[in-house]
Amino acid sequence: MVTWRMSEQPVSRLAVWARRLALFSFVAALLAIIIVRSGLLEIEPALATFGGALCLAILAILFALAALAVIWKDGLTGLGHVFTALFLGATLLAYPAYLGLTAYRLPPISDITTDPINPPRFEAIARLRSRSANPAAYAGLYAAEQQRSFYPDIEPLTVDASIKDAYDSAIAVVTKRKWRIVDAREPSPNRREGRIEAVARTPIMGFRDDVVIRINGNKDEARIDVRSSSRYGRHDFGTNAARILSLLADIDDAIDNLEAEREKREKREVKTKKDAKKEKEKKTAPKARQSPSVSRQAPERR
Repeated sequence: MVTWRMSEQPVSRLAVWARRLALFSFVAALLAIIIVRSGLLEIEPALATFGGALCLAILAILFALAALAVIWKDGLTGLGHVFTALFLGATLLAYPAYLGLTAYRLPPISDITTDPINPPRFEAIARLRSRSANPAAYAGLYAAEQQRSFYPDIEPLTVDASIKDAYDSAIAVVTKRKWRIVDAREPSPNRREGRIEAVARTPIMGFRDDVVIRINGNKDEARIDVRSSSRYGRHDFGTNAARILSLLADIDDAIDNLEAEREKREKREVKTKKDAKKEKEKKTAPKARQSPSVSRQAPERR
């Protein structure tokens, strides 16, 4: 009996190596993100690891394209490895490509504030910045001109609320965003200024950005100034400006909600007082005197 054996087509070695490189680059990128977010090491080794992962992703894509040509020419197998390498490589390179496009459109600044003339100062946070980090002092006139040209809507928030309400609303918003509060100084009669210093994190890589909020005003009006600065890098890709705009919008909404809740509470208190007064009047009101009934007897007949 004759047995026919089907000879399997060999797998393209380029496709195999493309898949291996893509998997390794993906794992290296995840490791770099974990290092940055956890703070296990300094940011420089993590960025070097992430940059190496991107280079491997590019190499994996090149290997995959070369494997496609070999598979088409020699009839080898390995398309699954090729598509896996292309997908992983493109996934890793998509976000850096977006950042590169954003960096091309936006100015190379990393410190944004609503008050370039007298920007809020980093005090407690300044002691947290290492020597390799960006300076805690504001960049000055150049950054102010660039900000005015590209982010003209960055300006202070003025609200018809007391400085205490503005401070409480800002604290509530910062807490809700789960930023790490480094220092918080509540306004008092002796110090007519509230300050909040906090550390925010970028959504993907988890880079630390420093934020300071300054609240000035009185019992009728408050002005809120914000400064957001990247701790590392000369380009923030528009992150700080977007953070300030969203933060001020959330604080404004929180102040409106606080005033609405206060009005509701005052209405409930007034209604409760009225109901209590009515109940008290009912209890203390004199009861109506009932006139005694006079029993009339019919005259007896004699």
